Amino acid sequence: MKASAFVYPWDVNGDPRAPARIAALGVRQVTLASAYHSTRALTPHHPRHRVVTAAYAAALYPPDERWEGRELRPHPAGDWAPGDAFGEASAALGDAGLEVHTWVVLAHSSRLGAEHPDTSVVNAYGDRYPWAPCIAQPATRAYLVDLAAEAAVRPGAAGTELESLGWYGLAHLHAHDKTGGVALGDAGQYLMSLCFCAACRAGYDQQGLDADALAAAVRQALEPVWRGAPDGGGWAGVEKLLGPDTAAATRAWRDATARSLQEQAVAAVRAAAPEGFQVLLHADPVTHHTGANAGVDPAHVLSVADGVVVPCTGGPGLLAPFAETGADAVLAANLTIVSGMGGSPATLAADASRARDLGATELRLYHAGLASDADLDAVREALGG
Repeated sequence: MKASAFVYPWDVNGDPRAPARIAALGVRQVTLASAYHSTRALTPHHPRHRVVTAAYAAALYPPDERWEGRELRPHPAGDWAPGDAFGEASAALGDAGLEVHTWVVLAHSSRLGAEHPDTSVVNAYGDRYPWAPCIAQPATRAYLVDLAAEAAVRPGAAGTELESLGWYGLAHLHAHDKTGGVALGDAGQYLMSLCFCAACRAGYDQQGLDADALAAAVRQALEPVWRGAPDGGGWAGVEKLLGPDTAAATRAWRDATARSLQEQAVAAVRAAAPEGFQVLLHADPVTHHTGANAGVDPAHVLSVADGVVVPCTGGPGLLAPFAETGADAVLAANLTIVSGMGGSPATLAADASRARDLGATELRLYHAGLASDADLDAVREALGG
């Protein structure tokens, strides 16, 4: 199977050995970040540094004139990825014979929420999630669609992978995160991720729900959970906590909002891209799930995009709903190859085989810049590099 390794520009720029090291893994492609959220990343191979701190969500290239005069706009990166960091890294990787695809993080930006609080998801208690832009708001949607097109279609790129193209919610993996004191299951996460900004309140009204009554119902439903009771788990747990009709109405609003954004963003990328440009979405086949792997309807998303990148580190089961659609699409199994981040590079060959059996057509390896020498040696052995 064709394999691609995730890479940051700062893994490559300033390290002349990086392109050959990545190519020697046996991958044919790199998925190179062009728009990315804030992070603190280890760089165990780089000759100049060991830790890179990306202070805020940024474009890793110079944003163009389309953003002039607009309130919501991407910011260029600071000293962790100066200038056209993406372009510099892309050229070096291309010279090593690697096909470059862009990696674009969309509805996940703490800087956007800090500078424009009204863009953020607001939970039933009135708390804002600055890392989670509400994808129902027209201005936010316009920003995300234009960012998708600009960051995806960079010079030299043959395709893109769009991450966080859907709802983001409570779960964030924020620095110094202290939200694990009460173990929220799937149902609790959903209720704590429901948005009550003005746009979402209007959306609930379209579904026959009173937003104030819904927020009160969410708070009441969560009271036993805060005291330690299990939330019931899965969508059945949401239905138990809210009632089947109310739960279905919230999901109808959120599903339609995410689907239309995905359609608009993919269309904008295709309009800006050369013929044959590949468009994939990082995706979860359960529509009410939130986060980097956006919850999607498998049949719908595969009618819009060329395929999906599916998290498979915990097992390849999430591939099956996409494979069952019968669509002629890319199904890329995303496997973590960093032992210190819960990956298992030593079992990569077996994991890839299981993923293939469930319909995977390609592999994604997270993350070539973060992995140790021992992890990369295991990857080379598994891929025959």
